[in-house]
Amino acid sequence: MGLRTPEQYKASLRDGREVYYRGELVQDVTTHPIIGIAVDHACIDYQMSEDPRYRDLAVMVDPQTKEPYSRYFHLPQNAEDLLKRSKLISASTREGATLVVLIKEIGTDALFALHIVAEEMAKRGKPEYKERVQKYYQMCRDRDYGVAVAQSDVKGDRSLGPQGQDHPDYYLRVVEERSDGIVVRGAKVHTSVLTNTDEVIVLPTRAMKAEDKAYAVAFALPAATKGLKLLASAYGGFKKDPFDFPISAKHKMMETLTVFDDVFVPWDRVFMNGETEAAGFLALTFVKFHRFTAVSYKLPLLELFAGSARAIAEYNGIENAGHIREKLTELAAYHATVQGLIIAAAHQHAVMAPGIAVPNVLLTNVAKYQFASNYHDAVQMVQDIAGGLLVTGPSVEDWRSEATGPYVKKYLGGKKGVPTEHRLRMMNLISDLTASDFGGYQEVLAVHAEGSLEAEKLQTYREYDFNAAAAYARELAGVK
Repeated sequence: MGLRTPEQYKASLRDGREVYYRGELVQDVTTHPIIGIAVDHACIDYQMSEDPRYRDLAVMVDPQTKEPYSRYFHLPQNAEDLLKRSKLISASTREGATLVVLIKEIGTDALFALHIVAEEMAKRGKPEYKERVQKYYQMCRDRDYGVAVAQSDVKGDRSLGPQGQDHPDYYLRVVEERSDGIVVRGAKVHTSVLTNTDEVIVLPTRAMKAEDKAYAVAFALPAATKGLKLLASAYGGFKKDPFDFPISAKHKMMETLTVFDDVFVPWDRVFMNGETEAAGFLALTFVKFHRFTAVSYKLPLLELFAGSARAIAEYNGIENAGHIREKLTELAAYHATVQGLIIAAAHQHAVMAPGIAVPNVLLTNVAKYQFASNYHDAVQMVQDIAGGLLVTGPSVEDWRSEATGPYVKKYLGGKKGVPTEHRLRMMNLISDLTASDFGGYQEVLAVHAEGSLEAEKLQTYREYDFNAAAAYARELAGVK
């Protein structure tokens, strides 16, 4: 099939998938008033493949078949591959007005991890998984699919693993093995973009014990599979005017509670079945790639923090105040630090069999932690520079009204020479970014998406070479 057009991508979503929004079955996700916005947003990945500005970055050519394919599916082999992937992720997010597109980014993160884990499992006497992963990868690449990932189990009592819960389905599990495949039951939460992708890859969320064999499972399914039910989040789901909401009126990403109601999975789509010793390895390997992706798509957001703060400071006439310059410097350093760490993570990569470059785990987690732990402080600085009009200003109707518009224009101007409309538009941009439901969504993502702050700290602790550092300290202290 090769590369798809945005229209071909949209047409593929009219497949009878079972999506519910506010309790009602959605007949066509492409025309739904809310989910349709997410579909249009996801088209960015397909548009970039056709755009002369991005084609060299977004598209690669198979050296054997000479057929083009999306760079997202390219198995990274070196620092250059990782850096170009990061640049593409950042560029698509920039086109999405700071909201990641994700329909190819996250699925290929999972495919990279599956290649590595399947290679290891082949060495342990399970070559069938490697065969299946390679075949599935080739299909997704050649058909230019959008691929979601369902990993986070609903968990129930967080102090427990799969065992001892109020019911056995708080973690996804295999309930039946048949000659032609397996049947799974359970639910995954926080599943991004599955309302509008072709496929979903399902991964374990944690390490498993020997008694958790039924829960150590990984597989892939078409989004329209019978028994796969998608309960779409309604958060932020209302009609918005682009003047008031310049980002979220046009850009959206859907999340779902993903229910597997006794879903059949054929063997050729099963990538793990009962191998408890590999469950944690797969979960962590996916995270190694996905946190690199996460930091890459956060960069336009941090750039916009610095840029919008600078612009509104100028419109307010306070750009030369000492405390404003200090805040702007903090925002610039925040952006530059996270960006520098992710570039270093690509350069200091490791290579894992079968020859896939893995971003430096320590630096990737430090980058993600720096982003997440400083995010709310950055929001505060941008809001402080902008002022209270972020939440007390007039609406677009007031601006356009013959009765009220002249008052808005007269009294809400700023620095001499700056049109009132420019100031209001910048205020609305910052309000949407930091004080709307979209702003709240981003704040929660900063804390929880791609792993919590504690998960990033734990991985940083594990990866840092304390033994070498302590040995150096002992040497200088004269301790033998």
